[in-house]
Amino acid sequence: MEQKQTNYKLGMTFIAAIFFIFGFATTFIITLSAKVKGIFGLSEFMAQFLTGAFFFTYPILSIPSGLIIRKIGYKMAVIVGLLLMALGSFLFYPAAAIPNFPLFLTATFVLAAGVVFLQTAANPYAAALGSEESASGRLNLVQALNSIATMIAPWLISVVIFKGTAEMLDAAASAKTVQMPFLFIGAIVLIIALALYGMKLPEISGSAQGGKSVWKYPHVLLGSLGIFFYVGAEVGIAALLVNYLKSIDVSLTDNVAAKYAAIYWGGAMIGRLFGSIMLSDIKDASRKYLYFGIVLVLAVISGSFVTGWDWTIGFTFMGIAFANFLLMQLGRGKASRSLAAFALAAAALTLISSFTSGPVALWTIVSIGMFNSIMFPNIFTLAVKDLDQSELSTASGIINTLICGGAVVPLVMGKIADVSGYSIAFIVPALCYLYIFFFAVKGSKLR
Repeated sequence: MEQKQTNYKLGMTFIAAIFFIFGFATTFIITLSAKVKGIFGLSEFMAQFLTGAFFFTYPILSIPSGLIIRKIGYKMAVIVGLLLMALGSFLFYPAAAIPNFPLFLTATFVLAAGVVFLQTAANPYAAALGSEESASGRLNLVQALNSIATMIAPWLISVVIFKGTAEMLDAAASAKTVQMPFLFIGAIVLIIALALYGMKLPEISGSAQGGKSVWKYPHVLLGSLGIFFYVGAEVGIAALLVNYLKSIDVSLTDNVAAKYAAIYWGGAMIGRLFGSIMLSDIKDASRKYLYFGIVLVLAVISGSFVTGWDWTIGFTFMGIAFANFLLMQLGRGKASRSLAAFALAAAALTLISSFTSGPVALWTIVSIGMFNSIMFPNIFTLAVKDLDQSELSTASGIINTLICGGAVVPLVMGKIADVSGYSIAFIVPALCYLYIFFFAVKGSKLR
């Protein structure tokens, strides 16, 4: 029994590291679309093909990767994913040296193929390493660690790639600023892949009733569509955020706007930490409130850090975090109630930002990250509820296929932004959040 618990802890540690890795890579690509737009002189619609190249990988590979995982196991699938990520990262070096936009897209697709393998394996793995009752809490915890990476990536872009490049008139010189970060990413994931190959990790196995179809479960299919709209909204906002913020405040530079993008992703980190506490097995209320207090302090520090130690922004970020905490209490630790409350809040904030300007528009759109926080783990948990372990990999493959919303919605928003402006484009994610509200209150109940 003790050995089993040790293996489970090792498995969760391994899953946490994987979530951090693919979170960093994903957000790095999303935020980079603003840079690519300037390098190649693209429209917003064309620039979003970089995001599209990343997320279109999901419908192509998610279901095949689920089948491959059942053949080779979760550990080998993760190693394959890491190797593909390393290859894609290294391809950015020649893509930036030329520079060549189609090669940028190719490198993005290969890197994303690795992320698909990692994500298809990681979500059911985290859900299965423990009781079903605490599955949502575990997924919120590893998603919080994922969000630490998603906050670091835009900040790194702001200080390494955007800073000082606004004056660069030469596209080739501007493109070369992305080479070293991708070489670093490639080297790190390659080292981790080699290290994991020699480690003994716990495996999750299916029941004897393998091969059953999950297409007969409405909640799996509606949940998959919920993932489509959630990822589409989250990525669409993030992909257009730098240029949107510059449109509502012309004094903002790429560098400063990218730091607000880091706050947007940092909100997901704070909200998921709240969610992991709220949906955990912790029974002691005073202990929970202590952890909540620690997370609020983290909000102040992280918000200040990514903006060059601007404590005013840090405390504003903490105020949003406190509002997020209060709203989470309405969920009473229930995944469906929390999801419904957060979906409505996100829809309202998106619409407020679309029809206002200045600081109100800036902070309402940035704070949406906080309310995105628990959506993926809660939608995923509700979508796979009542499935046995033999059905998890197939269901995860279907759900992850619909992550292609991260390709479709940003392209739609980019086209609307080119034609009608950024404010009108941001009505699209509001509609996405309203579907998620429907899934929370009705779709997730269907069996």
